[in-house]
Amino acid sequence: MGQGNSRLRDLAGSYTEGVNLTIELDREVDGRWIADVPELNILVYGATREAAIEAAESAALEIIADRVARGSLPAEAAHPRFAIAA
Repeated sequence: MGQGNSRLRDLAGSYTEGVNLTIELDREVDGRWIADVPELNILVYGATREAAIEAAESAALEIIADRVARGSLPAEAAHPRFAIAA
């Protein structure tokens, strides 16, 4: 089991309250937005703030769905809540 998976499992506890993920945003000097989901080691870019957030959420959902399908996470983990870091 990878480090990202154990970090996600730690955040979710027993999964009875769901999975909470954080999206951290930054902006490059060229104007692109960077969205980071540290719990899953995701780093994506977007032309706009909203595009970066959407890309981060989409990538996180794909990773979690894959882990649920492989049995390394329970089905309850498939519906994370995202918080945008200020």
